[in-house]
Amino acid sequence: MKIKISILIILSVMMGCDKGFEDINKNPFSPTTTDIGPLFNTVVSSLRMGWSEQFYMHNEKLYQVTQQAALTAETFQNISIGTEEMWAQYYTALAHIRELERRFDAYEGDQEALNNVKAQLKILTAYKTFRVTDLFGDIPFFQAGKAYESVDFARPAFDSQEEIYKFLLGELKWAVENMNLDPNPQTAAGNDYVSLGNFDTMFGGFLRQWIKFANSLRLRHALRMADKDPAFAHPIIQEIMGGNLDLINEGDDVLMVPRDQNWLNQSLNWSFREHKKLRLGTTMWNTMSETDSISGSGIFDPRALIFFETNNAEEWVPFPQIPDANTPQSGGIPYQTSRDFGHDFKGESNIYSPFNYYLVRDEQDVPQIIMTAAEVHFIKAEIYLRGIGMAANVPLAETEYTSGVSASIKFWQDIMVNSEIWVNKAPILSSSEIFQRINHNRMSIFNPANDKLELIYTQRWVDAFRQPWEAFSLLRRTNATPREGAANQFYRFVYPASEAEKNPDNWNAQVQKMGGDRDNVKCWWMP
Repeated sequence: MKIKISILIILSVMMGCDKGFEDINKNPFSPTTTDIGPLFNTVVSSLRMGWSEQFYMHNEKLYQVTQQAALTAETFQNISIGTEEMWAQYYTALAHIRELERRFDAYEGDQEALNNVKAQLKILTAYKTFRVTDLFGDIPFFQAGKAYESVDFARPAFDSQEEIYKFLLGELKWAVENMNLDPNPQTAAGNDYVSLGNFDTMFGGFLRQWIKFANSLRLRHALRMADKDPAFAHPIIQEIMGGNLDLINEGDDVLMVPRDQNWLNQSLNWSFREHKKLRLGTTMWNTMSETDSISGSGIFDPRALIFFETNNAEEWVPFPQIPDANTPQSGGIPYQTSRDFGHDFKGESNIYSPFNYYLVRDEQDVPQIIMTAAEVHFIKAEIYLRGIGMAANVPLAETEYTSGVSASIKFWQDIMVNSEIWVNKAPILSSSEIFQRINHNRMSIFNPANDKLELIYTQRWVDAFRQPWEAFSLLRRTNATPREGAANQFYRFVYPASEAEKNPDNWNAQVQKMGGDRDNVKCWWMP
């Protein structure tokens, strides 16, 4: 059973709470206005991506930078609208996180009894903060979100990404080591552990899934900084890999599924139908098809039929990743909801292959992805192949790579199968058919003509198709993802203008430290 993040507040209230939750709501630990359960769920619900974040940061910039898709025209130059939204959403959530931390600190009972709920909050905080610092670099963190405590925190200083990374990796380690998985845990003093009970809307009370998520986050980000600070990162990798610690595996994918959470993901289709300019690009096409046949006969990667579809003439035509002045533009209505009533009509001027309509139309069954088993397999494959923090093991790297591609194909097939509205679904491949595709000469890690590390990076890049921020981090760390044209020089998003307006002294100090608030300033962990 896939573990899906659920925001089932109404159901939770009806079902009540587990043992220990009543005590946590007593003053001074919890004021009468907001209980800890709904407050915790406010943080969980903040994992939903913002409308403008998807429109301006993902569709207008990251897909173009990562070359996971092609931008047919740079129509919108308002990326700051997306960064403002993401910045505000993060710091609003961080204020809620700080309030929960304050209540934990003020709890007058047995502090050990709070270990599980503290661990859950630390893991959420780590995920959210890693995502923001990876996109911006240094950010306010240690003093941020505390303005309600004192005016001294109203304008927080910027903290280095290095300090933030190392702190969060330590927090994740604490969470794993202090979470008690006993069915009815008690402290050394004989007190019951406090439990979120049915208010654990992240993993439905399965604490082991929290541990798998925490270990997987540690591994992802330790690898990300491994070349920058091997003395710090390698022991973490050794601890997790050498200790065979629990990680996300098949069936453990961490997802935000609207149908399970009782919400509609209306921002997804909006970000595509209003933007309109994304199409299949030649970079992705060349990783999925061995020929340029417009019939699609050269396609060897089955995910191509899930990620993209034919143009209005039912032909497979990618947009040139590096267009010239004579490249015809693409129009049409490939993402308009009118296709609900006439699926095949995409507009006469839609001459290039768009994203699959249902992948960006389904408001209930297509998930927002946080972390998958496939990604973990690719991370492990790179670690084994390069011998990062441990001895190199090529056979294990090959096994993890193969498992990663298989898990990715099955994952994307499941998304298509589970969508109630998806029309013209691609053929469902059996395990043996998937294995045959993985052994295609262009994908096979056993083909001596293929560079094993390049394959690992390529397939992790493909799998992150709906996580362009993760593909962006992979590109910046390795400079080895599929690419046409010049090397990437976009390294980060500039800070939102509101930060310069509301926190001018600290913003100025940070900009001087960086040598300018520019998008070509490298993040700390970049080579």
